[in-house]
Amino acid sequence: MAKSKNWTKEETIIAFNVYCKVPFKNSSKNNPTIIKYANIIGRSPSALNMKVGNFGRLDPELKKQGIVGLGNGSKLDEVVWNEFNGNWEKLAYESELLIAEFQNKRIEDIIDTEVLDFPIGLEKETLIKQRVNQSFFRSTILSSYNSKCCITGLAIPDFLVASHIKPWKADEINRLNPHNGLCLNSIHDKAFDKGFLTITPNYKIKISKYFEDFKNESSISDFFLKYDDKSIYLPDRFLPSKDFLDYHYNTIFKR
Repeated sequence: MAKSKNWTKEETIIAFNVYCKVPFKNSSKNNPTIIKYANIIGRSPSALNMKVGNFGRLDPELKKQGIVGLGNGSKLDEVVWNEFNGNWEKLAYESELLIAEFQNKRIEDIIDTEVLDFPIGLEKETLIKQRVNQSFFRSTILSSYNSKCCITGLAIPDFLVASHIKPWKADEINRLNPHNGLCLNSIHDKAFDKGFLTITPNYKIKISKYFEDFKNESSISDFFLKYDDKSIYLPDRFLPSKDFLDYHYNTIFKR
């Protein structure tokens, strides 16, 4: 029986990209995303799914849930894991660039721009990189929350936003850090962004007193007041950072 070839670093980086995009509990050799990327890198779906499982053993959030992943990962898996966790922006872009190269395509030909909104006037290369990074961030956050709003449980992707806890402009280093993200529906994303609601460091929803003047309106009760002090739905991976939540609670939230 022929010995399988060793994974290259490039293939391993793409496997980590897939790990971020596929809900861990849904990862299997029959998963369409696993099949898609396995074909891109010339590996079998079983091999790629196993590599995704190897990354699972390195994820502390999965360990807390009693999910340990596979136990036969390589040193290269650890190297790539540490690089991503140390520099999300560099390696998010690098992984998407590699995916394009494996398909002999330009990176601008494979990115999803429909859900992205960026300022005009930037140089093309900078704009493309931002779009690639934002698309990766959105995919990672929605995957972590199983494409459900962490406040309402709404599960229609077109209405969901990968919301930054610490704003994009406030923390350049953590723009793509998935621990700085929440999956919110578009209404609560806007309210969170403006400080009309927050998530406390113990993952409780707090509604601003701004809404007290509207408490007799049924829509305000339905959309906001009834969620006050409720717990959010936690993600399977990349638990929101308590430091980032504390920043939002103390700096942005309108008490």
